[in-house]
Amino acid sequence: MNPIDPFLEPGVLVRHPTEGDWGLGQVQSVAGRKVTVNFEHAGKQVIDARVIALVFVSDDPRGAR
Repeated sequence: MNPIDPFLEPGVLVRHPTEGDWGLGQVQSVAGRKVTVNFEHAGKQVIDARVIALVFVSDDPRGAR
């Protein structure tokens, strides 16, 4: 099985591959395979990164000043 994607770190923006109505999400924390993401329309969700491959959108916008 592939390791967890290295882009998954707090602050990055992602989308859920099958739940488009959840909107844009920001990674809050990563603990092993469990990734907590705060989505615009679904709130905080805990995602098993071995099962769901989150779609990378961009790095933390706070860092691009």
